[in-house]
Amino acid sequence: MATAKMSVAELEAFLKREFPQAFGAGDIAIESADGTTCLLRQTYGERMLRPGGTVSGPTLMALADFAMYVVLLSAIGPVGLAVTTSLNINFLRKGLPGQDVLAAAKLLKLGKRLAVGEVTLLSGTSADPIAHVTSTYSIPNVG
Repeated sequence: MATAKMSVAELEAFLKREFPQAFGAGDIAIESADGTTCLLRQTYGERMLRPGGTVSGPTLMALADFAMYVVLLSAIGPVGLAVTTSLNINFLRKGLPGQDVLAAAKLLKLGKRLAVGEVTLLSGTSADPIAHVTSTYSIPNVG
């Protein structure tokens, strides 16, 4: 297991300061981050739903992208300008209303300039994923 460059408390402080539009509302919590994996929880809210009463695709994509950003920062430290270069999502089943959404992210490969990872999205306490995401991030040259 990799050693985390940022603790959960450090990640939260950094994100509140540098990325409040994604983290400042208080509806996303970082439950764990260890430099290789992280677990985020987005508290259920009516704004997450699309017509028909399912959690919307944009909600799931945004949470997955944010989870990749968090796991990457936990691995490399406070490099705010790391950006998504690709994101692929497979919707597997309906996310249920009234349930928090969990995002379990894992780095698969961490290089000097690119990081590749995957995110499993879960609805509430169900072990059955509602979506699976693969993503690549570009890491700026900070040296």
